[in-house]
Amino acid sequence: QAQLVESGGALVQPGGSLRLSCAVSGSLFRFSTMAWYRQAPGKQRELVATVTSSGSTTYADSVKGRFTISRDNPKNTMYLQMNSLKPEDTAVYYCNSAGTIKYSWGQGTQVTVSS
Repeated sequence: QAQLVESGGALVQPGGSLRLSCAVSGSLFRFSTMAWYRQAPGKQRELVATVTSSGSTTYADSVKGRFTISRDNPKNTMYLQMNSLKPEDTAVYYCNSAGTIKYSWGQGTQVTVSS
């Protein structure tokens, strides 16, 4: 059973930056379109960004121009570079497949944007 481990979350001031990482076990990572999701308190989980196996990306309108998703297939790792962070970016961030067949969800990593 593949596992997902998210890391890199922290408390950061508005306007700051963070880089999240997602380590994925298993051999299917390099073939999968992957995604970052986030869930704020009292809200449903939402899609933040996707990256295909070849590196093509999409972004939610709320993060376009501020966040960058990327992946390193040989390392089975995906990243989310977050710049110009806003309080509304506060959430638990999760990684998973972008398709309908998902890995088991990891614990996520908490990002808090506050002064």
